[in-house]
Amino acid sequence: MLARLTINNYALIDALDISFPKHLVIITGQTGAGKSILLGALSLLLGAKADADVICDSSRNCVVEAEFSDDEGQQRIVRRVVTPQGRSRAFIDDMPVTLDELKKFTASLVDIHSQNSQTLLGEGAFQRKVLDAFAGNNALLGEYEACYRHFRSLLKEQGELEQKVAQEQKNREYLQFQFDQLDKASLEAGELERLEQEQLELANAEDLKLSLQTAVKTLDNEQADVLSAIKDACSNLTKAAKVIERLEPLLQRLESSRIELKDIIQEMDAEQERISVDDARLEAVEGRIALIYDLMRKHEVDSEEKLIELKDSLDAALQEGENLGERLAEVKKQLAAADAQCAALSGKLHAARTAAAPKLSQALQNSIRGLEMPFATFETKLSALLERGPSGEDEVIYMFSSSGGDKPKELSKVASGGELSRIMLCLKAMMAQHMQMPTMIFDEIDVGVSGSVADRMGQMIVDMGASMQVIAITHLPQVASKGDAHFLVYKEFDDDRTASSKIRMIEGDERVREIARMLSGRDLTPEALANARVLLAK
Repeated sequence: MLARLTINNYALIDALDISFPKHLVIITGQTGAGKSILLGALSLLLGAKADADVICDSSRNCVVEAEFSDDEGQQRIVRRVVTPQGRSRAFIDDMPVTLDELKKFTASLVDIHSQNSQTLLGEGAFQRKVLDAFAGNNALLGEYEACYRHFRSLLKEQGELEQKVAQEQKNREYLQFQFDQLDKASLEAGELERLEQEQLELANAEDLKLSLQTAVKTLDNEQADVLSAIKDACSNLTKAAKVIERLEPLLQRLESSRIELKDIIQEMDAEQERISVDDARLEAVEGRIALIYDLMRKHEVDSEEKLIELKDSLDAALQEGENLGERLAEVKKQLAAADAQCAALSGKLHAARTAAAPKLSQALQNSIRGLEMPFATFETKLSALLERGPSGEDEVIYMFSSSGGDKPKELSKVASGGELSRIMLCLKAMMAQHMQMPTMIFDEIDVGVSGSVADRMGQMIVDMGASMQVIAITHLPQVASKGDAHFLVYKEFDDDRTASSKIRMIEGDERVREIARMLSGRDLTPEALANARVLLAK
């Protein structure tokens, strides 16, 4: 139940801290006193849209906080904070939560019937919700809704996959051609540089061979044998070094030069032997280089490494296309299974609704007739939807006739405002019983009724308050007199004539006067006071 409500800086409410008791709580007050503001603050707490316009003092935040408690004394605290910029934050037990989490949490704690809630009677979703609550379909409906969401997600995925597969099939032939061309080329990283070097050598093979041969002959020939000359120099220097020791390093350097020169001559000779004039190989190398450059120009890249990367990406794209087909086949299989499961659960829902519909009709008809509509007829009609939806295959329509002689027609088209008020109260009472809602708040559900009907509606609200907390905002004294606790909403003005809304519990003579005001208006007549005491005495 709603044990305590704290409001700060909301519209005309500067600061309010109020505790609510169990059972039936009545809230009254003159028009414009701030009853709707109180309800608006509570709606904000339950997840309504935040608006900076509700903030009275733009220099500080608006804060609405409620404390809920159960029969075991466990307490839960819900808080909503709105900044002057219009941003809001929500908390459950001081832990930040999303707005969806807040709505889901509070939906099981409080149900608010506002003055425009009667329009729900004409909405199929509300009518279906009442029937499901009466039939005890919550668990089954939750299972179906989860299955239906899964079905819809698979259906969406199937559509996306089919588009991708169709597009992939259009592109596959071209992608395969590009991949085959690159794969056939058998490209290697760094290959182009090696080929260009080889091409340069092959193109200049004759000149290179001649240059090396000439260099070898220059260093090693009968007319000018450089190696022999150095060898003779080493022999003479050896004799001199035996006498002059400081010549030994020169001897070592000269001997090293001789050995190095000998190696150089041998390597140059080997290189010229390896060089061959091979026109066929030159043609092959130049063809390979041309192929690589053609591929680079075609694919607009500047290296064979990037061509290799492109080939790998094409391979991955082709593989993805194959995987898409496999995934599509798997999704179709899952979709068929989900469709069958949804059909089975939807069938169970239909059976449960079909069985519960006449019972709901009879229970509501009896309840409505108890509110001075003795010949009223109420029917719950089920018809099949064109296709299965989020709540199953059924459309629920309420049919109503206020007189037994007329054939029932759609409720929203034939019921008057006063009749809708009575029917909604009967529905709310039934929903509260089956949904085990801890707190029900009525904002003038008795609008459009008066006299003995109002008295009977008040008694129905009293009966509801016996097993739950009911907070009723009303203008009818017949209803207000039946509360276990009575709160008065009123305005106060400060020295600057600035209005602020207040609320306080009233008892005794003050409550008598408030009931009398509701009976007679501003002037309290002795008759109104006496009548108020009679109502309260009942």
